[in-house]
Amino acid sequence: MTTTTNTLPEEAPKRTKFGVGAIMLVAGIVVIAVVFAIALARQQLTQPESGAAPEFEFTTFDGVDYKLSDFRGKVVMINFWASWCGPCRDEAPELQSAWEYYQNSDDVVFLGIAYADNGPRSIAYMQEFGVTYLNAPDLGTRISEAYHIQGVPETFIIDQNGEVAQFIYAGITRDRLITMIDGLLAQGGAS
Repeated sequence: MTTTTNTLPEEAPKRTKFGVGAIMLVAGIVVIAVVFAIALARQQLTQPESGAAPEFEFTTFDGVDYKLSDFRGKVVMINFWASWCGPCRDEAPELQSAWEYYQNSDDVVFLGIAYADNGPRSIAYMQEFGVTYLNAPDLGTRISEAYHIQGVPETFIIDQNGEVAQFIYAGITRDRLITMIDGLLAQGGAS
C-alpha cells in the first residue's frame, strides 16, 4: 500500500518593493547620522583654555583695523556676543561697567566680537547699552571658528604674553571680570 502525501506547491518568495516613503525614511536617517557626526566632530574642537590665543585681524565698527597681536603686553578681554542673545543683553551692562573701571589704563583692552549679527542691529545694541570699548563684526564667523565658540556669550581673557589665561562660558559679572584682570595685572605678564 502506498501512501501519498499531499504537498502544497512551494510559494514563490515575495518581492519587497521600496516605496517613496521607505526611501525618504532611509534618506532621513542618513542625513540625521551625518548631522550627528558633524556635531560630534565639532565637539572635539573645544575652546582654547590655555596656550597661545589664536591670532586674528579685525575691523571695528568705526572702521579701524587691528590684529590681536597689536595688544601684546596688555591684558585683553574678548567677548563674543550677539544682539539677539538674551544672556548677552544681561551681561552687556556688566562688561561696560568693568570697561569703565579700566578705560584710563594703558594695560587693558576690551574687545567685543559680534557673532552672526548684522551691522545695524549690532550698532543699535551697542548704543542701547552705551558700549564704548572696541567692537567688531565677525564677518563670515572666521574669528568665532578660530576660537571654536559653541554659543554666545563666551569670554576669553588673554594675558600680556598673548596666552589664553581664562575662558568663561556664559555670562560674566563686573566683579568677577575685574578680579581676573587684576590678578593678571599683578603678575605683570609672568605666565
